[in-house]
Amino acid sequence: MNIADKIVIVTGAGSGLGAATARLLAKGSAQVAVLDLHADTAQEVASFAPDRMLPVQVDVADEASVEAAFTKVLERFGSVHGCVSAAGVATAGKTVSRGLALDMARFKSVIDVNLNGLFDVVRRCALAMSGNEPDEHGERGVIVNVSSGAAWQGQRGQAAYAASKAGVIGMMLPIARDLAPYGIRVVTVAPGLFRTGMSGSFTPDLVAELEDQVLFPKRMGTPEEFAEFTLELFQNRYLNAATYQIDAGARMV
Repeated sequence: MNIADKIVIVTGAGSGLGAATARLLAKGSAQVAVLDLHADTAQEVASFAPDRMLPVQVDVADEASVEAAFTKVLERFGSVHGCVSAAGVATAGKTVSRGLALDMARFKSVIDVNLNGLFDVVRRCALAMSGNEPDEHGERGVIVNVSSGAAWQGQRGQAAYAASKAGVIGMMLPIARDLAPYGIRVVTVAPGLFRTGMSGSFTPDLVAELEDQVLFPKRMGTPEEFAEFTLELFQNRYLNAATYQIDAGARMV
């Protein structure tokens, strides 16, 4: 897909990977809906190109909030051609800790954002895309869902996070099959260790330990590198129904 003048929704776009992706898409002349839980950060990112970016506050775990956000996007832009679902939480909690089992509400809250909320966004984007006029290649839209290396290599305390991210990968193929007749591609990207808000609280010792598990280059990735890869997923029309890792060969232990 040539993103110029296309309308792309990015969730989790107020910071980290989502923010970098939203800015790069706008730099490429896409019109971008900047969706985030925090209105102020969405507004800050959208100020990068206010003529092409629309900030929208949304809680992806709340269906009414997602519906209201899509109403606002469609009122402004009229359609949707691309979607990047980068909204996510990594609430940690061990299965058993200090004599107590993990609270189910805590587990479910992660699933509600990372899996249920992501699917809600996907289904609404897909519906909007299905009404687009196909381009010269028959394409009506591209959906990029963000999983994580934790889907395979979840660490202690990440049962909910790993389950939600594995679920994103698991539902990709059925969704891609559902949407193929409409000319909509569906791909998943699984980032490894990146410098984002989630890693901002890590101690220097922990950062060094994690970076030691990366093959080369021996460092955390930057949000800009993630955004560049995501742009390639939009542009290469033969990428569909697959999960792509971007992790510099990291293998967690």
